[in-house]
Amino acid sequence: MKKTLLIIIAVLGFAAVASAQPRAIGIRSGWGFDFSYEHTIKGPNFAELEVGLDGYAFDAFHVDATYNFMIANPDWTPVGTWGIYAGPGVSAYMWPSESVFYAGVLGNVGLEYKFKFPLQLSVDVRPRIMFGNGGIWTDGLFYGGVSARYYF
Repeated sequence: MKKTLLIIIAVLGFAAVASAQPRAIGIRSGWGFDFSYEHTIKGPNFAELEVGLDGYAFDAFHVDATYNFMIANPDWTPVGTWGIYAGPGVSAYMWPSESVFYAGVLGNVGLEYKFKFPLQLSVDVRPRIMFGNGGIWTDGLFYGGVSARYYF
């Protein structure tokens, strides 16, 4: 009986912790088209994972992972929540048609708005530098995107 009660308490505890972690899924459009997942880690800070297709013909594939620090939450409007964030990350790109692979680091700076209903809109700038069998490659300092996410 004690073991059963302990297991039930542990399961409920893990469920409470998991539900206390806000998450968001959605899309991001910039140079390409990304599927995005965000997960809050500590306080307002969050990790973000994106998988997407790039290029004019969507012939390139990439994965980005960032850890973002919520820098400020300005009170600009009475409805919804604003957030300014920035953080480092890593990225990997692959062009299968040209047998080219790149890996590197990136920075992320953005502005987000969360509505009272579960919709989050954001705009960001994501400079990166990549190294690979095609040499050194960068998107430049102004590689940006616009995102729409459902948060839960």
